Amino acid sequence: MEQENLEYEQAKRNKVKWEPTRLDNGDTFKQLLPRSRYLLFKHPRLWTKEQKQRAELLFSHYPLIQRSYQLSLELGEIYKHSKCKEEAFKKLALWYNDVDESGLLSFKTVVKSMRIHYMSILNFFRNRATNAAAESFNAKIKSFRNALRGVRDVEFFLFRLYKLYA
Repeated sequence: MEQENLEYEQAKRNKVKWEPTRLDNGDTFKQLLPRSRYLLFKHPRLWTKEQKQRAELLFSHYPLIQRSYQLSLELGEIYKHSKCKEEAFKKLALWYNDVDESGLLSFKTVVKSMRIHYMSILNFFRNRATNAAAESFNAKIKSFRNALRGVRDVEFFLFRLYKLYA
């Protein structure tokens, strides 16, 4: 994007009409990145024809984005397919090695966090349960408390909470 901005500034100084470089799908380099954002949230099998074409262009010009995307898919596959704690332990260890080899700092931060909470993460693979219900309920309590703009009568607050969410 900086390259495109520099080219534009140079053309402006030279008083020449500037036309950005167009890729095969009609996007400019500046348009490619924001337009590729949502395809990176999806699994490749869910991409449309246009998204597949855009992904090929994106990955050919930005190999670090491709490697990041592959690493995130690999982590998702571990969670999706691992049936027991031991299997997940081995696969996560191999994934950690891939992250180290990639040299991507953002993923190294993820690995660091995962290593701190390693045992809690592996407990997920015992019965594949999360604390999502508790987190959701906590969010509902916070929302309810915010709607009341402060609580003076705690007993009545708990009574209303009980009636609404029990």
